[in-house]
Amino acid sequence: MAEVRLQMELAEIKAEFQRLRERVPGGAPAVNKDLSLISLVPKWSGSEAGIPLEEFISSIEGAASVGLWEDSDRLRVAILRLRDATKQIYNGCLELHSQGVTWKMCKDVFRQWFRDTHTDQYHFMRL
Repeated sequence: MAEVRLQMELAEIKAEFQRLRERVPGGAPAVNKDLSLISLVPKWSGSEAGIPLEEFISSIEGAASVGLWEDSDRLRVAILRLRDATKQIYNGCLELHSQGVTWKMCKDVFRQWFRDTHTDQYHFMRL
């Protein structure tokens, strides 16, 4: 008697398990983001004494690829790591506060603001 009841319970559990399995979309594995890599992204002030913009962007891109970040994560991390002049520019730029702002738009705005205006002769003399 007990064995028959166990068989019925097992059949019910299998049916419930099958129903739950069907509810999971596509059986895709869960993706876990590693946001602890934010600490590897240096703070960026935009000054000549600090790191260059391209190095800042590269550090975000590198951490994002390892940590499985989405573009929205890249944008949020970049905003968190801004300092001094860059933070003021971000706060004053309405384009970067719009609803559909993307990581690419943010990079383009900062590249426009912090582009190198020195001539080749200047760089040659510095070398």
